Amino acid sequence: MLVFTNNYCFVMPQFCCEIKSQHKMNIAKKVNVVAKIFIGISALSLLSVSLMAFGNPQSVMDLVQVKLNNTDAYSSIRGIYGGAGMCIVLHLVYLFFKNTKMALGFLCMLWGFYALSRTITIFNEGPLGSFGSQWIVIESILFIIALSLLLTVNYLQKNEQ
Repeated sequence: MLVFTNNYCFVMPQFCCEIKSQHKMNIAKKVNVVAKIFIGISALSLLSVSLMAFGNPQSVMDLVQVKLNNTDAYSSIRGIYGGAGMCIVLHLVYLFFKNTKMALGFLCMLWGFYALSRTITIFNEGPLGSFGSQWIVIESILFIIALSLLLTVNYLQKNEQ
């Protein structure tokens, strides 16, 4: 707040602190919205694979040109990509509403370990095909986004106090 007396103008420090505090709150709200959008997109992408695996496990394996040739193979893909995938989706939905920071930490691990798994494959079995090459880039980017959002949320929460 500016206070004018005769020929002088003073800035009231309390008002400046309120503006800074309000600015920090606006930034925190925007970061929270971006984090929620990221969590939602991640959950929806995992949900789509999960539903695909429940409905037609072969369609998931067609992405990597693998033919399922027995019922155990079908049940395994349905269980891992369908069942475990749905568990991950429901966990993300829960964290979406209850704890954004934990959801971001979880997504950091999920996308990071996906990318790490593909990296291990490169070193152990050789170069990835087009599908794996595309997805290691996507998963690495998703990991970086999740980590950046998590670090930003942590920073904002520490400086909020």
